[in-house]
Amino acid sequence: MSAIELSYREIGSGIPVVLLHAFPLSSALFDALGELPGYRLVLPDLRGFGASPLGGDEPSLAAMADDVVALLDRMDLATAVVGGVSMGGYVTMELMRQAPQRLGGVVLIDTKAQADQPAARDGRLVMARDVLTEGRAVLEPMIHLLLGETSRSSRPGVVSTVSAWLDDADPRSVAWAQRAMAARPESFATLADASLPGAVVVGEEDSLSPPAQAWAMAERLGTEPHVVPGTGHLAVVEDPSLARSSLVQALDTVTAGS
Repeated sequence: MSAIELSYREIGSGIPVVLLHAFPLSSALFDALGELPGYRLVLPDLRGFGASPLGGDEPSLAAMADDVVALLDRMDLATAVVGGVSMGGYVTMELMRQAPQRLGGVVLIDTKAQADQPAARDGRLVMARDVLTEGRAVLEPMIHLLLGETSRSSRPGVVSTVSAWLDDADPRSVAWAQRAMAARPESFATLADASLPGAVVVGEEDSLSPPAQAWAMAERLGTEPHVVPGTGHLAVVEDPSLARSSLVQALDTVTAGS
């Protein structure tokens, strides 16, 4: 595998925190959070999304984790706290397996440690196939899964923003990432064996990675999840103010234990 040079942005100063975005979006997911006092946010576009190239590697979370390690090297960061939403959380857990010495702690946001069940795995592979022949229209139904009921019914601006992000996704990158996620392992043992401080944040209305999954991850990490009321799978954009508060609390807990 050859690491991709990820496009990234920085916001604020302090303890470095790398935030990895959800599928099939980009680092723009975190824009509404603004600065988090005391933290230097590093916001990369994962390979194939935003301004980062896809490259020619076979689909795998290992390749995506390699990219993040290469970014830390480029920035001369020996360690950083890494947080990830959904797919970004899967990459974070892969980093826990692959390069734990580069992590100062982890924050798992609207994600899960469970591997895909057969039906979910098959669904990913079907989307990977169909998006290459039918284009971005295949992604339109995702809006009902990515956003919670409160956002879908009363936050039209959020619905429009996320719909536009789905329209921007590159079909080749969508297919690559779906195949990578379909092959991911279960990560509960990774969390239970971790010698890293960790925290979990979840949207109260998240149907893709529901609060029960967050509690299961938090139990392995020896903590309790931070639940963001009235939000779904993309809590950080659905209610940035509440999500920001939960994320700061999570980061404060993680960095106090690092």
